[in-house]
Amino acid sequence: MGCLQSKTSNVHSPEGNEIEPQLHDKSHNLYGGVVRSDYAHDCPSHPQLLTFKEFTLAELRKATNGFSSDLIVSESGEKAPNVVYRGRLDANHLVAIKRFSRQSWPDAHQFVEEAAIVGQVRHVKLVNLIGCCAEGDERLLVAEYMQNDTLSKHLFHWDKQPLPWEMRVRIAYHIAQALDHLSTENRKIYHDLNAYRILFDEEGDPRLSTFGLMKNSRDGKSYSTNLAYTPPEFCRTGRVLPESVIYSYGTVLLDLLSGKHIPPSHALDLIRGKNTVMLLDSSLEGQYTNEDATKLIDLSSKCLQFEPRDRPNSKFLLNFLGPLQKQNEVASHALMGLQKAPVFQPTILSPLGKACSRMDLTAVHDILLKTGYKDEEGAENELSFQEWTQQVQEMLNTKKFGDVAFRDKDFKSSVDHYTKLVTLMAVPTATVFARRAFSYLMIGLAELALRDAMQAQVCMPEWPTAFYLQALALSKLGMEANAQDMLNDGAAFEVKKQR
Repeated sequence: MGCLQSKTSNVHSPEGNEIEPQLHDKSHNLYGGVVRSDYAHDCPSHPQLLTFKEFTLAELRKATNGFSSDLIVSESGEKAPNVVYRGRLDANHLVAIKRFSRQSWPDAHQFVEEAAIVGQVRHVKLVNLIGCCAEGDERLLVAEYMQNDTLSKHLFHWDKQPLPWEMRVRIAYHIAQALDHLSTENRKIYHDLNAYRILFDEEGDPRLSTFGLMKNSRDGKSYSTNLAYTPPEFCRTGRVLPESVIYSYGTVLLDLLSGKHIPPSHALDLIRGKNTVMLLDSSLEGQYTNEDATKLIDLSSKCLQFEPRDRPNSKFLLNFLGPLQKQNEVASHALMGLQKAPVFQPTILSPLGKACSRMDLTAVHDILLKTGYKDEEGAENELSFQEWTQQVQEMLNTKKFGDVAFRDKDFKSSVDHYTKLVTLMAVPTATVFARRAFSYLMIGLAELALRDAMQAQVCMPEWPTAFYLQALALSKLGMEANAQDMLNDGAAFEVKKQR
């Protein structure tokens, strides 16, 4: 099962018809796109991603309780001061909101344009960017919220236990995967890669912040101000190269090996003098084999070479680190000793929500039958008018045959008829997508069901039924946490609808 990529303007129906892009503009409640086969083995539990959008300042002020100091996650930078807040959007989604000074990005148009480009680069190993805001003097970025802090916190400021060796090797591999994805997306320049740029999601899996893809446009540089850790070529020329990112990755490897900050020049002296024991974190107490430690030290040395051309690329990193992964069957949160947050059980208000939460497909079918098309105001009138004109009798007959097959639980036939109907209708209705989604579920095609449920949401962005059907499909695919999120969202829109 793949992840959901949030480029809804490129979502394709099984018939190959594209959804019109204008349906997605400014729609912050839409979930992204299509089941991506290229992520099939990469992200079985990737969280749902919101479509990238431009937020208003009022929305982000509300999300942060007026930029309350109680919600500040981090503060940094004298040359380019910025603050990161924890925020909550309308649909109950936690986000991280980074607030810059206007001096950092004087050109609002450039800021929005750059953010939109970064927002298209999505991956399970990235903390994905989902929005921005440029109003007046304000410049803000909105990203997924990572609830388990930074690598810096777990590596340098741990309370209960040091970061285990296997987790350190996993972090190195995951961040190499992130860099390799950025390279394939032609985003090879990452600014100031360090332990603060690596964060941990609710599963304890490491992710690379996309904030590092946004350079400070005031001076066009935005690299580390600590010259001891800055790539040599930047000190010489002021330029950042793709190979400069590999150098910074090498400094992260040193952090992982030692559990402290070691200047690269000092580390290379120790390596050349074969005094590598000084590079290894004493708190690990021999959790690693000497062979694996030697390999990781050797990789860091390769990354820290003075000449950029002598450093490896991201493919080399992946091939080198892959064989060092020894405990793939152990979840990251277990390795790190993290407690997973309990799943929130919402108060589902409607019979449909309750039926979906208990996976009662018979009840779901009965409710969809009784509801019919009444949630789509004007849909029946439109069909009646078309019937009077006698211009689309085939479409009406196809709809009738599909509805009869759906009623009689002949779900394979209903899929066939609804598929034909989608190609005949100028604008397919949400209910048709919802009924076909349920039919796909009943014949064991959960991925297609998920796609149709998302299509129904595109047609009606705040329709609880679309969220509940996505929850059913996600649950069938074994993505329980994401299914629960969808149930929560459906319940939230039930409340909004009642109000």
